Amino acid sequence: MKNLANMMKQAQQMQSRMAEMQAKLEAATMQGQAGGGMVKITLSGKGDLKAVSIDPSLMVADDREVLEDLLLAAHADAKQKVEAMMAEEMQKATAGMNIPGGLGGLGGLKLPF
Repeated sequence: MKNLANMMKQAQQMQSRMAEMQAKLEAATMQGQAGGGMVKITLSGKGDLKAVSIDPSLMVADDREVLEDLLLAAHADAKQKVEAMMAEEMQKATAGMNIPGGLGGLGGLKLPF
């Protein structure tokens, strides 16, 4: 019975930490860039696109393909940073919790963000 109470307490702590993590991710932004900073993409901590910045020198009709590639690269850079931040926050949220397999045990868990 004591084990069940301990598990319930851990679940409540985890729920509280997850809510804090979601709020932190909502407020955070990450910027990715490509082309030496000529193209910048800003994503929220939840991965929503917040801003795009393109150096005016790239606004040439002949360089459309280059610009498209730089946009994709900047987005990938920002997304990688968001994912790293999410992993770090998840690690903090689950610190001290006895979750089988650590973060790997959460691999199949669909989080709301």
